[in-house]
Amino acid sequence: MNNLLVFPLIIPLLTAVALIFAHSRVMLQRWINATGAVLNILAAVLIVREVRLNGIQTLHMGGWAPPYGIVFTADMLAALLVLTTTVLSTACLFYAFGSIGRERERHYFHPFFQFLIVGVNGSFLTGDLFNLFVCFEVMLIASYALIVLGGTKRQLRETLKYILVNIVSSSFFVAAIAYLYGVTGTLNMAHLSLRIAEVGQGGIINVIAVLFLIVFALKAGLFLFFWLPGSYSAPPTAVKALFGALLTKVGIYAIARTFSLIFYHQPELTHSLIGWMAVATMILGGIGAVAYSDIHRIINYNVVIGIGFISFGIATANKTSMDGVVFYLIHDMIAKALLFLLGGMLIKAAGTSDLRQMGGLIRRYPLLGWMFFIVTLAIIGVPPLSGFTGKLLIVQGGFASGHYLWTGIALASSLIVLYSLMRVFIGAFYGGGEQPAAIQEPVRIKGLLSSAAALFALILVIGIGSEWVYSLASQAGDVLTNPAIYIDAVLKE
Repeated sequence: MNNLLVFPLIIPLLTAVALIFAHSRVMLQRWINATGAVLNILAAVLIVREVRLNGIQTLHMGGWAPPYGIVFTADMLAALLVLTTTVLSTACLFYAFGSIGRERERHYFHPFFQFLIVGVNGSFLTGDLFNLFVCFEVMLIASYALIVLGGTKRQLRETLKYILVNIVSSSFFVAAIAYLYGVTGTLNMAHLSLRIAEVGQGGIINVIAVLFLIVFALKAGLFLFFWLPGSYSAPPTAVKALFGALLTKVGIYAIARTFSLIFYHQPELTHSLIGWMAVATMILGGIGAVAYSDIHRIINYNVVIGIGFISFGIATANKTSMDGVVFYLIHDMIAKALLFLLGGMLIKAAGTSDLRQMGGLIRRYPLLGWMFFIVTLAIIGVPPLSGFTGKLLIVQGGFASGHYLWTGIALASSLIVLYSLMRVFIGAFYGGGEQPAAIQEPVRIKGLLSSAAALFALILVIGIGSEWVYSLASQAGDVLTNPAIYIDAVLKE
């Protein structure tokens, strides 16, 4: 059954190759892409089931004994994130069918979409730092194409900034990997954990740990998020949703994995640094969320606040907070993807992204309005919606560890999120702004709403079924707080 671990990579990879040859036939591309996406969901479900029943699954490519060779590892954290990725990306794909435009579809949107999923799933499943770098690059190269696809002036400008930032971070990533290999002689994550425990985390190891933190913080938008609000505003809505839900979360996953498995011996340095970066991210993201009247910017800064909140849970690093990190990370990926999709529909219905020019949309788009309202409540953690349990666990973990200041700022960030999104809801759906004459007639968004309905149902189901989801999140949290579980599973052979 360990061979299942390659399916979340092989399915989108083969799908992408098939789509390249069908690039001029839009309907055929849609069928191929949709089929591949559904098959990937089924593979992810089977992996979660296998990990639930039989524990951590490993696959050593080529039969090489650990720590040599390429290893893929699925603990519950990786399995849940792969499943979440496949589900929300499929919803974004169906949304794209009705919004992305045939011109973009003919210019390889569909293959790059699947290549992006290859990189994301590979990042979650790899058990080797160099392969993590490779999967990051696959993901990033696909994102370069998706962000610029369409060729508008704004896209080209933001793409240059986005590529430059990621080239710099990738260069640091290679340097950090080289230094770490020079010190330890291995890049297998489980083996690295043993080696660093043997030699002690101090001196050069701490320097390398901070370098990795800078790399992953740039990828995630943790504190170093100056590039994110502009870059994530440029592409079409379906691509924005993918980026906001997946790309930043891969960086967050990398921080959680490396600083719970490899660099966890001196938390007074590494985890304190993560915590203060998280606090700064929540504060600065909150300022951005209330300072702008542009819907794109408001949603993007809410993504930044979420990154800070999850990172605060990682910095706290006790069992309760780590359970909360897993639970809230799953919720945040789904909720942020849905927020982008609803925001795109809102902008389409209003004919502008300027909140000051919106108003009265609730009369013509009541379903859109109330879905936006409920998603807002889910994001701030109102029970029984999906955000409540994860947020509660992270806050409890913060108090239990004595981080009262950090926890207070995290709670205050939820109030900022509430204010910023309720400002959008009231201003757009009940405000009195003058709408452009071009959109006085209602815009058809029924098909787009149906594409978002699956994600909307998920935030309800996860909230109502939180006890069952928590049992899975707790299994993942066990591995994050007890590295020996992961090490034994990978190196047992």
